[in-house]
Amino acid sequence: MTLDLPLIWAGLIAFAVLAYVILDGFDLGVGILFPLVRGERHRDEMMNSVAPVWDGNETWLVLGGGGLFAVFPLAFAIIMPALYAPIMAMLLGLVFRGVAFEFRWKTRRGQFLWDWAFAGGSILAGFAQGVALGALVQGIPVEGRAYAGGWWDWLTPFSLLTGVALTVGYGLLGATWLILKTEGHVQRRAYDIAFIAAPATILLIGLVSLWTPFLNTVYATRWFGWPHVLLAIPVPLAVLGVSYVLLRGLTERRELSPFLASLALFVLCFIGLGVSFFPHIVPNSVTIWAAAAPDNSLTFLLVGAAVLIPLILAYTAYAYWVFRGKVNSVGGYH
Repeated sequence: MTLDLPLIWAGLIAFAVLAYVILDGFDLGVGILFPLVRGERHRDEMMNSVAPVWDGNETWLVLGGGGLFAVFPLAFAIIMPALYAPIMAMLLGLVFRGVAFEFRWKTRRGQFLWDWAFAGGSILAGFAQGVALGALVQGIPVEGRAYAGGWWDWLTPFSLLTGVALTVGYGLLGATWLILKTEGHVQRRAYDIAFIAAPATILLIGLVSLWTPFLNTVYATRWFGWPHVLLAIPVPLAVLGVSYVLLRGLTERRELSPFLASLALFVLCFIGLGVSFFPHIVPNSVTIWAAAAPDNSLTFLLVGAAVLIPLILAYTAYAYWVFRGKVNSVGGYH
């Protein structure tokens, strides 16, 4: 039996992207919430909650982007010119927040500048990711195996909506992470923010989901056509169930279930994208198999991935295990 290498690699890259979104999402969310929490000590506590894991979380972004370049070069060559501006904005945002992690602790007089760099970089990165996602979902014009659109095609009302939706969603992840990892004032403030961010995220998911089928007849068929609807309908039903768990957990002041429910919302939205996209890697233009590199290249890369991905999973799990429990303003865990 021959392996379907393009399909295997599509699954691996999809997993890497999902891992990045749910892991780096909450530490981006902590940065997004930075302006909403006052007090140097409280902000120290927020930053310390993600300091041990934030750089490891971004490993998945490198794996996803690098994997796309190596495994699906045609898709990379089409997507990058189409999304160059939001992707560059995302990378600049990640640079600013990464530098702020290191420099914020080195100065007192200029600390407010690094606070804003951390917050601004997080907001810019989250919003740019959402805009890029929206531009990808709405479709990329392709002619002769090349991008055929203009410089500003990524900037549309739909992409702006997805940018706002992802930023608010990251804020929800950040708030529920702080509920899980902190105590006292920061935790109370995180509950207050989550009570606003949770219904806002659910509403924005609904708006994006209702708009998406009208972007393309293929999406409409996938979600409402028979028998495709039988595969699609469990996703919105699961979103409703998870939303109930999230809101109930916040109302009952639980610590773990709101965070897990927030992660589940992101996973379900990602599955929804898969329902809309598959088998295309560039929506409605280029399939997974058409964009893939030769099989001998995919086999060679798969051997490396078989070693690398378990190592990443192992050190990620170990880091989260070591830094389990609550965090305080001086970086201690207990």
